Amino acid sequence: MSSRLAGKVAVVTGGTGVLMRAMVEEMSRNGVAVAILNRTAQSGQEFAGTIRAAGGQAIAIAVDVLNRSQLVAARETIMQRWGRCDILINGAGGNRLDAITSESVFSPPSKNQEGHRSFFDLSLEGFQTVLNVNFMGAVIASQVFGERLAVAPHGVVINISSMSAIRPMTKVPAYSAGKAALENFTRWLAVYLAGVGVRVNAIAPGFFLTEQNRRLLTHEDGSWTERTQDILKHTPAKRLGTPEDLLGTLIWLLDEKASGFVTGITVPVDGGFLAYAGV
Repeated sequence: MSSRLAGKVAVVTGGTGVLMRAMVEEMSRNGVAVAILNRTAQSGQEFAGTIRAAGGQAIAIAVDVLNRSQLVAARETIMQRWGRCDILINGAGGNRLDAITSESVFSPPSKNQEGHRSFFDLSLEGFQTVLNVNFMGAVIASQVFGERLAVAPHGVVINISSMSAIRPMTKVPAYSAGKAALENFTRWLAVYLAGVGVRVNAIAPGFFLTEQNRRLLTHEDGSWTERTQDILKHTPAKRLGTPEDLLGTLIWLLDEKASGFVTGITVPVDGGFLAYAGV
């Protein structure tokens, strides 16, 4: 527990996702008041209630991160409640089936292949939506909350990236492009806000089983897909990550005493995946 974080206020987009829930809970244990922003009001309210029942401070606000006016309204609610904003975690993201190819490498479909989706078949609407939620959502939230962070002592932005930002994964071109843009933006914003003492970094989780990727990583019976088996072959730790694996990095990046000279970087938490050349 870091007592240096006690009394701070954090805004977390995508706050009810599997990984974000673990981060919210950890910040609450460290005395941080948390505003949980997500699309679904009920799930957010239930999670905020769980945090409060455990002795923490939390509110939930239903917002679409691509809707600036909703984010502005959320900011005003947070300022009325706590009067400050110290931390922004851009955790909203995701993928869509119509932005995912059926195969890793293109091959012309046979006449009998139903549901086949090559890159050439992908919905442009779906592709744009995935780009927007993984990249523009963080840009808009950083605009809306960034000015408040700029007047806070030691403001912090943490963006949630992906292995796919560095090594684009097969089948998910829109998601990979969105996360790559997010890492570039992380570095840009770190430079832009350095003069007012706001640090901007990213965490790139390795392969974690979540509701968003369950369809890619497991069969209906819960067994690993061929994709997951390939991931494990290329992960020296020989396992998928758990949400708890992210928490030490999170607290380190939030704590000005521990990481006050760290800005503009992406920290991979990946069991060695990026270090492994495959041979």
